[in-house]
Amino acid sequence: MSANHANTSVGHNQTKRWKELDAAHHVHPFSNTKTLNEEGVRVITHAQGVYLFDSEGRRMIDGMAGLWCVQLGYGNRELADAGSEALHRLPYYNHFFKTSNPYTIELATLLAEVLPKGLSRILFANSGSEANDTALKLIRYYWNLQGKKTKKIHISREMAYHGVTMAAASLSGLTPMHPQFDLPLPGFVKVPTPYWYGAKAAGLGDMSADELGLYCARKLEEKILELGPENVASFSSEPIHGAGGLIFPPDTYFPAIQEVCRKYDVLLHIDEVITGFGRTGEWFGSHTYNINPDVMTMAKGLSSGYQPISAIALNTRMGDAIASANEELVHGYTYSGHPVASAVALKNLEIMKRDGLVARVKNDIGPYFQNQVRTLLKDHPLVGEVRGKGLLAAIELVDDKATRKFFDPDMDVGTRCRNHCFANGLVMRAIRDTMVLSPPITITHGEVDELLGLAKRCIDLIARDLGRL
Repeated sequence: MSANHANTSVGHNQTKRWKELDAAHHVHPFSNTKTLNEEGVRVITHAQGVYLFDSEGRRMIDGMAGLWCVQLGYGNRELADAGSEALHRLPYYNHFFKTSNPYTIELATLLAEVLPKGLSRILFANSGSEANDTALKLIRYYWNLQGKKTKKIHISREMAYHGVTMAAASLSGLTPMHPQFDLPLPGFVKVPTPYWYGAKAAGLGDMSADELGLYCARKLEEKILELGPENVASFSSEPIHGAGGLIFPPDTYFPAIQEVCRKYDVLLHIDEVITGFGRTGEWFGSHTYNINPDVMTMAKGLSSGYQPISAIALNTRMGDAIASANEELVHGYTYSGHPVASAVALKNLEIMKRDGLVARVKNDIGPYFQNQVRTLLKDHPLVGEVRGKGLLAAIELVDDKATRKFFDPDMDVGTRCRNHCFANGLVMRAIRDTMVLSPPITITHGEVDELLGLAKRCIDLIARDLGRL
């Protein structure tokens, strides 16, 4: 397949063939397979910068950086060359049998430099789901090493997303993920999340965001006391809810949460799979919200999505205990710290540091993006709230702005809006009726204007469909 990014197609017959083969052989994630096969897939053939191109010659601006991950945009030659060089030099070897490789060693070292203070020991995996699954195993192992073998319950939040393995899906608070697989597993417990815009609909009245943050921290404390602190291993949280609807914490939330965890000796697991690597205007969401994790998980932006790779970082408390256990750590993956993935991730971080991209999100393109999205949409008749930070934005589509009343879910307003987006050359995600944007951090001011202009056009279209504009 040519890397040429001109607006060309491969022809109707080839597209038809690919759609038929996909329907016959490929099962897609998070899809209604029957419906998808009847409609036929969209075949993306190439990409450049912030743009995707499909097999029929259509160009789309990618407002989601793939799945929150393509930090440096598509077609970055330095990342491609780093992967090619590693493929020629060391296409594969593992980290079993007392072995390592230069790429992974250098990557772990560079990660330790940019991670929050105290996180210095790193394990590698291949996806965010694997990283979170691994974090839970290490948390259990840590408590076993401490002789506190009853500390086995993992608390997380309603509306959280932590992945799709049996453990990671159990940790997740998106309940539609559970029934098909008889989840959650035992030992996984949920507490409320500080979703201020949805608090009224949830029966929590008109409390302020700061009041809600403290309320949710109290609910965590109450749950720990109910279960018994001697039985609670950890509390898991994203700095910002991603797939749960891009929900940002009140200022009171994480200080109170950390105080509760310290008080009852509960390990704090922070999931930075989405919020890591410049997305919030800092290297990590933990920097943004002054969080001090015991264990942190990351993926996606680690390699800008160019290679599958994830990592689990341990603080001194956990890392030293595990490193000095003087027994085999019975855990690892065939592709943990794969040399090609590590080479690409290493180059990705080097580029981000060299080009000052994290500071650019904080001081330039992030503020511009946040100002533009609010200016364009905050007074729209369908938009109840615009919220965001850095290069993350959520646009809450509602039935009644004054009362924060949501649309009837059966109306599927978000999905209908998303369909308008695809038809108009924009990738914008719908989470319930919240429209979400997370573009590459290399996006330009002009591309932000194009992106948000299309977003407004598509929200106008769904408003007209509903007779609101």
